[in-house]
Amino acid sequence: MDDFEVLFYDCPDGRKPAKEFLDGLDTKMRAKMSMMVALLKKNGNRLRLPYSEHLGDGIFELRAQAGSDISRILYFFFVGRQAVLTNGFVKKTQKTPPGEIELAKKYRKEFLERKERSI
Repeated sequence: MDDFEVLFYDCPDGRKPAKEFLDGLDTKMRAKMSMMVALLKKNGNRLRLPYSEHLGDGIFELRAQAGSDISRILYFFFVGRQAVLTNGFVKKTQKTPPGEIELAKKYRKEFLERKERSI
């Protein structure tokens, strides 16, 4: 079976929040999270806990841990075996911050609207 294509969501101003987050991580965490992205590419929507979790409303999180540090990158799936990474954060609380999920939903909405306009 073909791999999934993993894309970084790009904001209208050209920024790629998930890529910026990934690039800003320390070496160990960046390596861990890069492994998670590779797993997502290979397994797509078959990736499950402990690597990925569905947070609801089509938003998922990629999960990485290095020592006591925990990072997450949120993403959604798009037609044609694509996963779009939206934003990331360092996890400091038990639950994923609702603001991060809302941001992922906002990015998904913008992404889908742009795709629709380009048809």
